[in-house]
Amino acid sequence: MPEKVLLLIGTKKGAFIAQSDGERRDWALRGPFCETWPINHLVGDPTSGAIYGTGGNEWFGPAVWKSEDLGESWSHSSEGLAYPEGEEPIKSGWSLAAAGETLYAGVEPAGLFRSDDAGRTWREVEALRRHPSRPQWQPGGGGLILHHIVRHPQDPAQLWIAISAAGVFHTADGGESWQPRNRGTRQDYAPEDQRYAEVGQCVHSLVMAAGRPDRLYQQNHCGMYRSDDAGQNWTSIEAGLPSTFGFPAAAHPRDAETLYLLPLNGDVAGRYVPDAKAAVWRSRDGGATWQDLRAGLPQQDAYFGVLRQAMTTDPLSPAGVYFGTSGGALYASADEGEDWRCIAQHLPAILSVETLVVEA
Repeated sequence: MPEKVLLLIGTKKGAFIAQSDGERRDWALRGPFCETWPINHLVGDPTSGAIYGTGGNEWFGPAVWKSEDLGESWSHSSEGLAYPEGEEPIKSGWSLAAAGETLYAGVEPAGLFRSDDAGRTWREVEALRRHPSRPQWQPGGGGLILHHIVRHPQDPAQLWIAISAAGVFHTADGGESWQPRNRGTRQDYAPEDQRYAEVGQCVHSLVMAAGRPDRLYQQNHCGMYRSDDAGQNWTSIEAGLPSTFGFPAAAHPRDAETLYLLPLNGDVAGRYVPDAKAAVWRSRDGGATWQDLRAGLPQQDAYFGVLRQAMTTDPLSPAGVYFGTSGGALYASADEGEDWRCIAQHLPAILSVETLVVEA
């Protein structure tokens, strides 16, 4: 069947959708949607074709938006998406994971919520915030946010979540209990005797390798890492990269050894691409070596950053790779990163990019 490829784009001023066919040569842009709310994360559920977005701010509060017609119409709900009265209120939704009727949403201040009715109502996964380490969690530069939710592809009881700045946590029982999984990741900003503490790491991105649920990749505030035991231990794979600092990581849809990064020049040096020359860095061997991919990307005066959820891949062959910038430009490669082109400009600051492929 012919395929329709959708890029789901969350921005500071609403959601946008870029659409193409399976050749991915020409793109049409639609939006803004979601009443121009700040939308931190926009995802598609390949089982139902529904699109979900989450965002908000101190004025609007948090909500999860939903479209069942590929963006033509939208509804939203915040029912149950709140902490108990008297606690610090939720400022915004930050991340989503969807599969059929079950959805998870990560929020700020960091917590996890679950919906079993396709986003109509929500309940907190309370055990996460009751973890004994909770008093040690500290806000990163973007706040105390739960920004990544990674589901096990075969076991729905297993989840990994990422919190800045607390680290990676894992549950094997559907959220009834949680264990930190940060061994081997460092905190350069902590006192020397606390550099490898159990919690407190400022994880920036967390992705799972294709076909290998026990292999995870993590871009951290302080380095790039790989785990081959579901996050119980992490090994540095930053050798050969131009910087230990960056935000997004994206896994190849079929090859567990292939990973994409977009490093920035450092946490206090401007947080833009090194030397103001844009490059996506690709590893074909699980992070042992890296190659910079620059064809079609700006090689001078590129003072943009790319945020933690703003790079992704599609499942086609060859895989498409996409990223959006803090300056509102959207870049696409239809050949696994070998060649790039800008397919949209002048959007609001791009907060997230995800893909959804459906039958045309």
